[in-house]
Amino acid sequence: MSVIVAQALHIFGFQSRVANNICFFDEQIIVYPAGNSCVKYHIEQKWQKFIPVAQTGPPESNLAYWMWEKQRTMAIIKVDVQNNPLYQVSFNPQDNTQVCVTGYGIFKLFRYTEGTLKQTNFLRGEPQNYLSHAWLSEEKVVVGTDTGKIYLFDSGDLRWETSIERKEIVSEVDKEEPQQDSESLIEFPAHNSPEISTEVVCETEAQQQAFLPRVSAIAAYSKGFACSAGPGIVLLFEKSDEKEGYRESREIRIPQDQCSNDPNQSDKQDVVCIAFSPAEETLLISTTKNQLYLLSISAAEISKGETAHFEYLNHPIHSASITGLDTCIRKPLVATCSLDKSVRIWNYENNTLDLYKEYQEEAYALSLHPSGLYVLVGFADKLRLMNLLIDDIRTFKDFTVRGCRECAFSTGGHLFAAVNGNVIHIYSAISFENIINLKGHNGKVRAVAWSMDDYKLVSCGTDGAVYEWNLQNGKRESECVLKSCSYNGVAISPDAKVIFAVGSDHSIKEICDSAILREVPTFEVAYTFIVVSHSGRMVFAGTSAGTIRSMKYPLPVHKEYNEYQAHAGPVTKMSITADDQFLLTSAEDGCIFIWKVYDKEGRGLKRERDVPYSDEVLITRTDMEEKTQIMLELKTRVEELKMENEYQLRLKDMNYNEKIKELTEKFIQEMESLKTKNQVLKADKEKQEAQHQEQVAELTEKQAREVQDLESGNNQKLLLEFEKYQELQMKSQRMQEDYEKQLHEMEEHKNQALEELTEYYEAKLLEKTTQLEEAQDESRTQLREFEETKKQIEEDEDREIQDIKIKYERRLREERESNLRLKGETGIMRKKFNSLQKEIEERCSDIEAMKVEQQKLQGIIKALEKDIQGLKREIQERDETIQDKEKRIYDLKKKNQELEKFKFVLDYKIKELKKQIEPRENDIKAMKEQIQEMEGELERFHKQNTQLELNISELRLKLKATDREMHKEMQKERDMEALVKRFKTDLHNCVGLIQEPKKLKESIRDIYEKYVQKADMVEIVGVDTDLHQEYTRQREHLERNLATLKKKVIKEGEVHRADYVRIMQENVSLIKEINELRRELKVTRTQVLDLQSTLGLLMKRKKQPAQSLAPSPERHTPTILRLNPEEETERIIEMQRLEIKYLQDQMQGQEKALAVRPTSGSKLPLLELDRSSGGQSH
Repeated sequence: MSVIVAQALHIFGFQSRVANNICFFDEQIIVYPAGNSCVKYHIEQKWQKFIPVAQTGPPESNLAYWMWEKQRTMAIIKVDVQNNPLYQVSFNPQDNTQVCVTGYGIFKLFRYTEGTLKQTNFLRGEPQNYLSHAWLSEEKVVVGTDTGKIYLFDSGDLRWETSIERKEIVSEVDKEEPQQDSESLIEFPAHNSPEISTEVVCETEAQQQAFLPRVSAIAAYSKGFACSAGPGIVLLFEKSDEKEGYRESREIRIPQDQCSNDPNQSDKQDVVCIAFSPAEETLLISTTKNQLYLLSISAAEISKGETAHFEYLNHPIHSASITGLDTCIRKPLVATCSLDKSVRIWNYENNTLDLYKEYQEEAYALSLHPSGLYVLVGFADKLRLMNLLIDDIRTFKDFTVRGCRECAFSTGGHLFAAVNGNVIHIYSAISFENIINLKGHNGKVRAVAWSMDDYKLVSCGTDGAVYEWNLQNGKRESECVLKSCSYNGVAISPDAKVIFAVGSDHSIKEICDSAILREVPTFEVAYTFIVVSHSGRMVFAGTSAGTIRSMKYPLPVHKEYNEYQAHAGPVTKMSITADDQFLLTSAEDGCIFIWKVYDKEGRGLKRERDVPYSDEVLITRTDMEEKTQIMLELKTRVEELKMENEYQLRLKDMNYNEKIKELTEKFIQEMESLKTKNQVLKADKEKQEAQHQEQVAELTEKQAREVQDLESGNNQKLLLEFEKYQELQMKSQRMQEDYEKQLHEMEEHKNQALEELTEYYEAKLLEKTTQLEEAQDESRTQLREFEETKKQIEEDEDREIQDIKIKYERRLREERESNLRLKGETGIMRKKFNSLQKEIEERCSDIEAMKVEQQKLQGIIKALEKDIQGLKREIQERDETIQDKEKRIYDLKKKNQELEKFKFVLDYKIKELKKQIEPRENDIKAMKEQIQEMEGELERFHKQNTQLELNISELRLKLKATDREMHKEMQKERDMEALVKRFKTDLHNCVGLIQEPKKLKESIRDIYEKYVQKADMVEIVGVDTDLHQEYTRQREHLERNLATLKKKVIKEGEVHRADYVRIMQENVSLIKEINELRRELKVTRTQVLDLQSTLGLLMKRKKQPAQSLAPSPERHTPTILRLNPEEETERIIEMQRLEIKYLQDQMQGQEKALAVRPTSGSKLPLLELDRSSGGQSH
């Protein structure tokens, strides 16, 4: 066994091909397949544990019933004779002897009895393609089909069915048509009627089939069941009020992936499996694109009514074969690319996905820079060098290397190699120049590896050649060609002396100085990749079976290695970290394994250098500027909102203070009136209590007398009743004796009748037995006839089936030909689709900008909605007060029904009040005109503001230009300073030769030739002085202009602010005046109603001579014309006070009249209104 041990730490991947691929171990732990293992994963703590499993072949039509404790089969049965595909098999949760099987045209229930599996149900009607099923109870099974139908079977009989409609409307017909045609050829719908044979009907049926949602997964829970409803949709069904029926209660969708080049593709993946947690708090699903999604059911129930969305269980993972994998030195990062058109950056320390981006082309190769800040990716059309920013992977440079299947950065990161067919291009990672092109391979280059010192490069290819290149001159230093082997991977030792190569000949070759030192056999397994540790003591190899082998160097000849079950497909890439602590592997199954490397005792290998990982990230200047600009805008916006809020709060405080004062005054008046009423009611209460006590005493006396009378009468009645009872008892004794005699006679009669009936029915029974024997003979003859007819019908049906089979085979050949035709059309449609996709991306960017604007507007709308709610509350309060007033008006109208004769007096009063209101309305109109003028002034100020902003922007542009010139001059100054420094150093060296005249002279001549040019000798002094003067003059001029402009801007800003404040204050005062006028209007209207009531009472008092002396002469003042509005209001208030006193007196009189109410025997006194009406009639 090898000393080197690798332990699996974490896996990024999922196997959607496994049936029932997710399940809950408990509330927080789930189990799912990944690679060639099952993974136990904790949802909260994010840890993983691995369970090794064996891989099996595709499902067969045989159903085997196992006793797993004893490891033996109990029964085997052939489910389908035609070998149609089976999709799901499950046990009954309450009864493990019952099994359900669903497949193409198969829905069968089996029960294990007497050592065999027996079918307990038989389908009726047309067979369906049953994709999934779930047990709801011991007898009920819910089944889903590929046509969107759900069936509920109870004990094998159909009880309920429903159809699911497609939830999304397909708008892009061009996109969907090729898919529909291809589906119609793959799964041709079985049709029973031989008459329909045209191609048009088949195409329409295929299109309908494509639009119907597939119910590919079903799971039961306590309230009902959950099922898939087409791509990206899961529906929850709950028990309905109907008998054995279910209704759709919730729709849950897979969210769109914003990192994808087409976000709509994420919700077009079919749901493969659904699982509920034991407490039914969590819903988990898996999809065809190897993704796992999670939903908290409690959170979804809170937001009921809205469409719920799933979340990723951890992070999005690869859904296709991984083609590239690489690590870096400075960071704990792993970069991967895949045929799913994505590039992902993983962190193997935290087991997280740091960056992720999808592209329009497939990525074939990848290399990560040692710094971890750049990544090199080979696409079909070009090679791209990309920056790893803080939140994006952005292309920096494109290289014209088509179909690059292999690329690698050098150990130092200053060079990188890119493979194009059989040529290796060496580029500089600093200047991006193509330094060398390495040509020599006759076949495609499959792998390259750099030496630790970056002086050598090793390559291998399908032509069986392994070359070692010298990068100083671009020549081959050594070569080893073996044409019978097609190499897959190559590695080089840290000292660059030994090359390791693996290929199709099932061996590892150790090559040194163009010769194969030795070949280590792989024992009937092809190695696909090899990697050597940086220490040179460990060798790891990946196999075509998906296993990983660890060996110690020097390589063992015998089976001295550790083999680990890892992937479910051939290993594509392997990489070991710079500190030899972790091994990372990827394969065609789309999974990434992280391995911890140990020695045999279990101790981790020590790092040679203890260098901490760097935390630096890249960010572009434009992103930084945008973020700072957004922050500044938000700060200014916050300040503006603070000012606005303070101003609004002040206004509201003023309004609320006024309202509070008014309300307090009203409540004080009402409290005083209520106190007076309370005192009056207390006095009435005392009087009524005294009256009630007198009445109670009278009633008690009456009751005592009545009780005595009743006792005497009841005693007499009791004596009479006792005499009657004795008479009745004598009668009952006589009656009993008579009935006993009659019963004895009846029994004798009954016995005689029974004997006669038994004789009659025995004779009848004999007749019926003879008839039954005759009927049995007839049934036997009919059964023989039925069996003969059945045989004839079966023979006829077999002949018809053969005819239909030949017919549909001919139709299938025709459809295949049309498929080839349509494939050509799909190419054209794809080109159209790509152009449309570009247009869609442009529209998406516009939509995002519009969404940002929408969010801003929504914030404004929310603030306005809050104000509206406050105003609505005020309106409600006012409506309540109006309702109270209307109740009072209604009561007064009842009292004033008889006083309609005096309406002409009230009309006259109303006319007078209208004359008083008209001048107020004229004032309001004048105020409105004034407001309009002020709004015009506001618009003018806004125009002036915009003009000032334009001037400021022009000045800013000028400032930027001066800044650029200033930077240029500063650069010139720096250059001159550097020149002076160089001159000083040369002069200092020259002074050192002062003792040697000849050398001194030569050095002075060299300095002169170096620093003094012939053309500049004459003009250099004059030009420099003129330039400096011109520069200083222009600078002073610009500074003066800038200072004056700043002053102007400040002054205009202050003037504008003062005008704005003045206009706002005038607006506030006008709004207050308008509110006061409205309040006065309401008051005047109430006064009109009060005057109407007072006039009616006055007329009533005139007709009552007894009460004519009570009111004062001031009650006739309303008929006088009003000259002054203040005097008028005072008079109205006095009139209302008199009216209130009069009404209070009248209420007291009514209460007294009620207190002195006569007994039920006497008549009620006539009301005053009745007396007056009676007097008028007389």
